[in-house]
Parts: sequence; C-alpha cells; structure tokens
Amino acid sequence: MSKKRYPRFFGFLALFSMLLLSGCDYTLLDPKGHIGVQERDLIVTATLLMLLVVVPVICMTIIFAWKYRASNKKATYTPDWAHSTRIELIVWVIPMIIIAILGYFTYKSTHALDPYRPLESDVKPVTIEVVALDWKWLFIYPEQGIATVNKIVFPANTPVNFRITSDAVMNSFFIPALGGQIYAMAGMQTKLHLIANENGEFDGISANYSGAGFTGMKFKATATSQADFDAWVAEVKSSPKQLGTAEYAALAKPSERNPVELYSAVAPNLFQTIIDKYEGMKPGKIVHEKKEVAGTEGMDMGKHSAAQAEE
Repeated sequence: MSKKRYPRFFGFLALFSMLLLSGCDYTLLDPKGHIGVQERDLIVTATLLMLLVVVPVICMTIIFAWKYRASNKKATYTPDWAHSTRIELIVWVIPMIIIAILGYFTYKSTHALDPYRPLESDVKPVTIEVVALDWKWLFIYPEQGIATVNKIVFPANTPVNFRITSDAVMNSFFIPALGGQIYAMAGMQTKLHLIANENGEFDGISANYSGAGFTGMKFKATATSQADFDAWVAEVKSSPKQLGTAEYAALAKPSERNPVELYSAVAPNLFQTIIDKYEGMKPGKIVHEKKEVAGTEGMDMGKHSAAQAEE
C-alpha cells in the first residue's frame, strides 16, 4: 500500500515561511521593562480569549464541510430546519461572556498603563526631555544639564519620566523592549513613563512615518547601574560641544542617519522654548485671532457707515 504524498509546493511554502520568520525579533513578547511586561500579558490574554471563539469556529467549519459534502449520503438532510435554541445560546451567550471578560481586562489595563501615569517607586526618577527632529532624536537631561543625539542612558530599576515634543512633523517615540509608545507633536508636550527591569541596550525607533529619512531615525537606549550612569554623565559633561541657540538651529536642520552626539551644556529652557515657538499656530489661538480681526473689521465698517450717514 503506497503512502499518500503531498505536493512539493507545500514543502517549499513551509520552508519559505520559516526563512521569512527567521529574521523576526519578538521583542514585544520578550520585554525588559515593567510596562512592557504588562502590555505583553494583555496581548497574550486577549489573544487566548479570542481564540476561544476562533478555534472552535474554524474546527466546526472544517467538520461541517466534510460531514455535509455532496458525496456523503449518510449525512442527515433537513431542508425545513430553521431554528435551534441550543445553537442560538451557544453562538450568542459564549461570545458575549468572552467580550465582557475582555472588556474588563481592557478597561483595567487602559487606566493602569496610562502613559501619563507616573510609576510608583522608592527611587527618584530620571527626567529626559525628548525632541523629535528631521530625522533624529534630541534628548535633554534638565537635571544634569546635558544633552545627546540618538542615544540615551539611564539607570535600570529607576523610573524614567519622558517629556516629549517635536520640532518637525509628527513622530512616534517608541522603545519596544520597555513598552509604551506615544506621539511627538509640534507645539505640544506628551508624556511617557517607563522603567527597565535589567541592564541592557535597547533599540528605539520612530513608529510614525515622517519623510525621507524615517528609516534612519533610530536611537539606542541603555540601562545601566547607577554608578555607570553617573560615570556616563561625567563623560558627557567633559564633551567640548555645547548646545546653545545657534548650535540647536544648525542641529534642527534635516539630516539623515545622524551619528551620536554629546553636549556638555544646554541653553536654558530649550525644551520649553521649542514648544513655545509654535504657540501662534495652535488652532484655538488662530480661531480666536480670526474672531478678533473680524470684530475689528466690523467695528471699522460700523464707524465708516456712521460717518457716511452723518454726511
């Protein structure tokens, strides 16, 4: 008796799929930060809950298609069948219960993982101000008085408070291994709170397309011991470069695949200055100014009409 053989196409398809997946990095499923771990757990929980519906449906589809095929003369043929209370209960009540459970986890995690919510810790957090530029990342350490380009260093097991804005088009600040992602927008400040559970070097990216140099808009995030962090800060402070107003204007010009740069000093309140430069472009202010202009024009027209009436 000969064994049934499958077409070679399926073997090649499996091999091709394995080759494609060999380059994948499952960072989101192997996080190194407290927030990332909670987000991973939420993804796994939601997926398993949805599979409780998906897997039985797929199985029943295959079983029904096989059982009620045209060549199966033993299958029961009931052309007048129209309703089954048992089936209705199964296909409606079970999914509703699963959706309710999924909704509970989603609601709870939405508040627990709020990016604006500071992390509870006995350790003093490190503040880093983030500015998205074309096509690089500027990081300012206001407490240390230093700045870097395309590289950040912070102590492990220490909360990091990111204050984020953009001096270009909208971008998205994302360190996949630590969790969380939030947009950087001109004239606005967003926040993100992360913590690394262990030492290591993690990739940081922009997760929002922002033009020609988008693919090179990457940075390194390094979690170290407190002693190594202090030594790194001392190293940056010994750098001959300083980020004054003129130096920042040159840095803000578009450039691709910018190398790491270290600045031993930063212009006072540079982060807030970058936000404030877009103050006149905010929609509310523009509408208010338009109303004021319209009101002034209306007063001028009224005065002109009154003058004509007197004449």
